[in-house]
Amino acid sequence: MSQANILLIEDEKKIARLLKLELEYEGYEVTVAEDGAAGLDCFKSAAWDLVLLDVMIPRLSGMEVLRRIRTSDTLTPVILVTARDSLPDKVSGLDLGANDYITKPFAIEELLARIRACLRMAGARKKEEEEAPLRVGDLFVDEKKRLVMRGESPVELTPREFDLLVYLVRHVNQVLGREQILNEVWGYDYYGDTNIVDVYIRYLRKKLDDPAHPPLISTVRGIGYSLKE
Repeated sequence: MSQANILLIEDEKKIARLLKLELEYEGYEVTVAEDGAAGLDCFKSAAWDLVLLDVMIPRLSGMEVLRRIRTSDTLTPVILVTARDSLPDKVSGLDLGANDYITKPFAIEELLARIRACLRMAGARKKEEEEAPLRVGDLFVDEKKRLVMRGESPVELTPREFDLLVYLVRHVNQVLGREQILNEVWGYDYYGDTNIVDVYIRYLRKKLDDPAHPPLISTVRGIGYSLKE
């Protein structure tokens, strides 16, 4: 049984309830948002394995939600739900970065097949991304070799410092809260104080920054930190 997290953005309550039941029966974890603005907020608040997005939704259209998702996330698969005669929506959606679309009315078996296909492709792409070295400006990080370079200079990091840096680099230009960092780097079973994040950020800054290299990690007051290009 799959444990993928699916965000369903659908304003028709009966359809949303039916899809949620069917998807949960297949083992997916499903969260429903009833309009575009709520859906976008949900998307930003958590990590999702797939988004099932109706085009005709209130507040923000499905196309606008898709456009905003793709400004910061090119990996999470998005399947559009369109009306039968909406060819322009299908073309526009694919141009904006949708992975697939399905036309109403549809059989649940077809939707499940499309979801499985998108998840497989996303998994393969994620694996490729994870295996490739990471670069942000003059910072180079090779996870396989656990190698860090700032410009031409190697940087020696402890295992925890390395894991923290990788997490920051993988979320470049995003604002990350202290609790979010603590959960993802230290683990959900860690019961320490979030001040440990501040301590390790100081360690990283001391090792990464010097007069020849501009600071990489910015403090976002009251929230946490952001590694910026």
